[in-house]
Amino acid sequence: MSEHQSSTLSIPPVGAIPRHIAVIMDGNGRWARRRFLPRVAGHRKGMEAVRATVRACGELGVEYLTLFAFSSENWRRPKEEVNFLMQLFVSMLEQEVMKLRDNGIRLKVVGSRERLEERLVRLIEQAETLTRDNRKLTLTVAVNYGGRWDIIQAVQRMLQAQPELATQFGETDLAPYLAMSYAPEPDLFIRTGGEQRVSNFLLWQLAYTELYFTDILWPDFDARALHQAILWYQQRERRFGRTSEQLAETLERRKPA
Repeated sequence: MSEHQSSTLSIPPVGAIPRHIAVIMDGNGRWARRRFLPRVAGHRKGMEAVRATVRACGELGVEYLTLFAFSSENWRRPKEEVNFLMQLFVSMLEQEVMKLRDNGIRLKVVGSRERLEERLVRLIEQAETLTRDNRKLTLTVAVNYGGRWDIIQAVQRMLQAQPELATQFGETDLAPYLAMSYAPEPDLFIRTGGEQRVSNFLLWQLAYTELYFTDILWPDFDARALHQAILWYQQRERRFGRTSEQLAETLERRKPA
């Protein structure tokens, strides 16, 4: 069973700083197009926003940061762009992993690895091993990931391990087999670029996540933009099915005498 609480089975702890932030990094192509640059230039610039966001999360005390880098549907993009993105992942792993290790950051990569090149898979495995004991921040990169894929693969793995559950199982049976069973559910979801949808990202895990949408294109997203998202989050009432009155009573009881 996962060590983290399910937001539908119990009420997880809530703090002023989100424990887990999940991000769809949208707008790289439009950022480049507005500057009359090729789309790949936007993806390259987007890596700077990744570094800035990781750094800011570490400084703020965020424990988990999950970035949607390449969805299971992104294979539909032009072949040249897909090839560039895969090479970008390779370069990131080759250039950044030692920095992550030295800064106390654990790297995890989730998603199906069936269509990934052998070299990329090998680098992922090496990076995860090298950083596995770090605990300051867990940085998860979702590559060839889809929320529906995640649920299906979890059911398949669960039934392989426990075939007796085929006729009846619950959340706590399935949870350990989800791709991100090591992390709590996201407190805050951020999507840049102006679109307002979750695009098959963490469908199970976003059940009670606060959803924040911004028009800022990902390459322009920085520590200030992250702070704005967190300030918005701090104004939210996280009720988890309760009424505002119940929440107020709970907060009142927690005040020191």
